[in-house]
Amino acid sequence: MHFIDSKAVLLTTSYMLLLQASRRAIAPAAAFSTCAPPLHNYLSRSTSSSSPVAAAVAAPTASIKNSKKTSSLFVSTQPTATSSTNQTSSSSASTSSFSTMATTSDDASSANEQQQQQQYPIAMSEAERYLFDLNGYIIIRDVLTPDQIAAAHAAIDAHISDAIPRSDPTLRNAVEGSPMYGSGPPRLDLGGIFEWGSAESEVFKSILAHPRLVPLFHGLLGKGYRLDHIPFVLMNNKGGEGFQLHGGTVDCVSGDYNHNLAYTCHNGSIRSSLLGCNVMLVDHNPGDGGFCVVPGSHKSNFKMPEGMVDGINHSEYIQQPATKAGDVVLFSEGTVHGAMGWQSDIQRRCALYRFAPATCGYGRSYFSPDGVGSATTTLSSSCTWPLKFYNDLNDAQLAVLEPPYANRLDRPNIREDGSVEITQRSDRKRQHDKEVFKTKYF
Repeated sequence: MHFIDSKAVLLTTSYMLLLQASRRAIAPAAAFSTCAPPLHNYLSRSTSSSSPVAAAVAAPTASIKNSKKTSSLFVSTQPTATSSTNQTSSSSASTSSFSTMATTSDDASSANEQQQQQQYPIAMSEAERYLFDLNGYIIIRDVLTPDQIAAAHAAIDAHISDAIPRSDPTLRNAVEGSPMYGSGPPRLDLGGIFEWGSAESEVFKSILAHPRLVPLFHGLLGKGYRLDHIPFVLMNNKGGEGFQLHGGTVDCVSGDYNHNLAYTCHNGSIRSSLLGCNVMLVDHNPGDGGFCVVPGSHKSNFKMPEGMVDGINHSEYIQQPATKAGDVVLFSEGTVHGAMGWQSDIQRRCALYRFAPATCGYGRSYFSPDGVGSATTTLSSSCTWPLKFYNDLNDAQLAVLEPPYANRLDRPNIREDGSVEITQRSDRKRQHDKEVFKTKYF
């Protein structure tokens, strides 16, 4: 015969009611936004009326500013331009949780500091892993704040005269008459974004080790991830040319295995040999054009059917994700992607980065023109990017500029808290290699 302890029942019931109430209290912060892009106002800034995006910049409401901390916790993706689903994050294991306890005025400031430190996930979530593995790309919402977006536009406006049009026929990226071609104006490429003054380059350099992105970089590339290409801003005016489909773990044109771009997943561990990072600086609404992708193509084993790379055939399988200014699209270069011709009246602007695992190297721009190492870094670079890259970087950002070599060879790694640790190889082994090879590293 079983006896029921009435006190235990009462305590258990009280606990469940409290738990339910606390869950209701934090529910708005723990929900994904829908696939429909969230309302996104822009911060006003003083700029000349000649700025191509001046008309798109307006003051944000206080509610948007206040919602940034919670919205940055979660990812909302739109795998296709036409489908819409609500996702719920199982963030208990991967996201630092906020305290729901009230604080007194004496400790309010310390609580705010703690909340600031905990506003980003410390690991890639199960939802993010699933969506990236499913589609080969993912959209991270609201990575940049309205202030940062405005700063990026101001910096671009100041250097707009340095943009280089891809007008030479040998530089065109799409076949004339195809959906990728637009009505003809060439794309504009603007380099040097890391070499501008401190205030102008700060927002672009922040992407290297942005606390919202580091967990995804670790989840998709592994610890010790590195910058692989020199980042730049690309722009299109209305009618501007896109880019025919390219890439693929199996090359979409030749059908050959492409280990330089390959996507793999073994025992739950995702790796991309090369990861694209597209930072959206203006809205890309459905039908506007710009970045497009063939979802799931990172797992394809065959080349594309004839005419598909130009968007002429089977275009229904090519999707243009809808994004807002401040969103970031991460995509495996093993996922077939490109760009549609630009249809919006607002000039298209986005900053494009590529990152790679610690031991992978596609580009070679990290070699300096004179072949000497950098004296400006505090880390162990034996070769260097352009020297101005290293101005005003913190240790985490510097770590991302390391050349390709294995983690166990004293490579700096970014920790979950944003600090940097050096993976130590024993002094005795380094001494031995020095005796054998005349260098500390084999």
